[in-house]
Amino acid sequence: MIDCSRGGVLKQSSVFSMMRNCALMGINMMQLYTEDTYEMEGETFFGYLRGGYTRQELIHMDDYADALGIELVPCIQTLGHLGQMLQWPKYHIYRDTNEVLLANWDETYNLIERMITTISSPLRSKRIHVGLDEAAGVGEGRYRQIFGYEDPTRVFLHHLKRVQDICKRLELKPMIWSDMLFTLANKNNSLAGYYDGGTPQLTDNLPPDIDLVYWDYYHTASESYANKIEQHRELGCLNPWVATAAWTWNRFWCALPFSFATIQASCQAAKLDSKPDAQGVIGKNVRNMMITIWGDEGHECDMFSALPAMYYFADHGYTQDAEIDLDRLKNCFEGVCGAKFDDWVYASKIDQVMDSDTPLTLKTHFAPNTSKYLLWEDPFLAHISPQYAMMNLETHYGEIAQNLSKMIDHNKETFPENERLRMAYLVAQVLTLKCHLHSRMTIAYRSGDRQELCDLTEGRLVDLQVAVDQLWKYHRSLWHKTNKPFGWEVVEMRYGGLRTRLLTMRDRILEYLEGIENWDRQQQQQQQNGGAVLASSVGSQHSNGTHSQDGAGAAAESYLTSSMRRGSWMDKNQQSDRPTIPEFDTNREAMYEYAGCNLLMDYNRVSTPSRPG
Repeated sequence: MIDCSRGGVLKQSSVFSMMRNCALMGINMMQLYTEDTYEMEGETFFGYLRGGYTRQELIHMDDYADALGIELVPCIQTLGHLGQMLQWPKYHIYRDTNEVLLANWDETYNLIERMITTISSPLRSKRIHVGLDEAAGVGEGRYRQIFGYEDPTRVFLHHLKRVQDICKRLELKPMIWSDMLFTLANKNNSLAGYYDGGTPQLTDNLPPDIDLVYWDYYHTASESYANKIEQHRELGCLNPWVATAAWTWNRFWCALPFSFATIQASCQAAKLDSKPDAQGVIGKNVRNMMITIWGDEGHECDMFSALPAMYYFADHGYTQDAEIDLDRLKNCFEGVCGAKFDDWVYASKIDQVMDSDTPLTLKTHFAPNTSKYLLWEDPFLAHISPQYAMMNLETHYGEIAQNLSKMIDHNKETFPENERLRMAYLVAQVLTLKCHLHSRMTIAYRSGDRQELCDLTEGRLVDLQVAVDQLWKYHRSLWHKTNKPFGWEVVEMRYGGLRTRLLTMRDRILEYLEGIENWDRQQQQQQQNGGAVLASSVGSQHSNGTHSQDGAGAAAESYLTSSMRRGSWMDKNQQSDRPTIPEFDTNREAMYEYAGCNLLMDYNRVSTPSRPG
């Protein structure tokens, strides 16, 4: 399953390329996750300016898939995750919340039937994924205002039954993500509510003939998967699907080592579950698995960086062994994908700066997105910098950039797709210059080393601006090669913000350096002028024989001499006109005291410490 809803909608040529790779890997099904990114007749604001697939594109992709032995299955949403559509005034009547459709209302189901008909009719498959995951707040918004309070689990199950009825009329076999069945019953919308709770006691029976898809991208122990698979059976779904993931969301390059760990654990649970007993009888088993490739947070990642994880997943489907033959996998990957397996795994180091990952809980893990938050962190405020203050990230990213450069240029005829490593290389090149730049400038500023501050500004900061421009232009080129143009504006505005902040940073430091030099000259001039005035005043008083301390001359003498004893014309604590850089004067504090760089953060959290409004 490939995400085509978080900004990036794969071009038809990119989908064809993915299909060819899948066919050669032995993957026989593909889903394109489309929340509102498919055109629906008469609904111009459905997927408005989002690059949705036309009916003709869907037909062509289905024909191509069928020729390769791949089933193209529609994958949409019919409850939550519809904020892109619901933001428009035309669709406000369908709202329960900003993200969730209004259940128990006939007009909602008329719309859903049109959605299902539109996405399924161009395709051969009689399966359809209707989503229904992460619909937090269902029944709690306008639903409650209109119909009064009703148990959210009951609302969800009633809605599921009506969606199933639509699918049945259209002769389609629906599947759904299973998390809401657990989180609603456990009254906990977090991942813990899904993974750590027991089998839910549903207020109504689960509608028959619906496949449940248990998705889990976080655990690295097979026991967690095995337990949850059994809970799905206890719900009445004897043959649940299991969805694992290539960690492509919220980052620039797939987190391949962590993806391998979670894929291995989930596949091991599925395979152990299906081994024959002593009599050779195969009991309960997981018949279907899928690997998901998500693009949350703007689809910044090169989706093709997931290819090693896809091949690793596919190979698990062709052996009952707990582990696969890695040497064979690497050779096959290089032949099929035209890239060197180990080089692509190495590129994941842009997000690996610590020795090991720290678990979210004892059972749940995640892959940090270090390179993303380091890139988008505001360069002048550097509010994330205490998290990595004790690490030598300049050397870390310098080595990565150097090695990736060699990997790109090595044996281009054999590994032409190693060119895609340029994205990770350019990110590393930027971070070599950006990491610790703020702290170095702060030290120079506070110590009064103006030459060092000037050198950093006119040297390393300028180099950083050039490197950011190179990354931005390459990323833009890669996007338009891979995806439709819509959605790029979101990522490009991030680059625009970073480029502008770097420009502001440089201009303000140079203004400060010029201003502080001018201020020093003014102070020296004032001190010289003040000394002359003092000598003239004292001499005049003595020549007149005046020694009274009540006159203006005595007052001037007292003020001037005390000021000169303090070392300047004015007390420095009161010199409001002295140039400063408040961004360098303010101390930084660690937000996550014991986490170091082991963090997974989105753009809004790292681009500024402030919140709008």
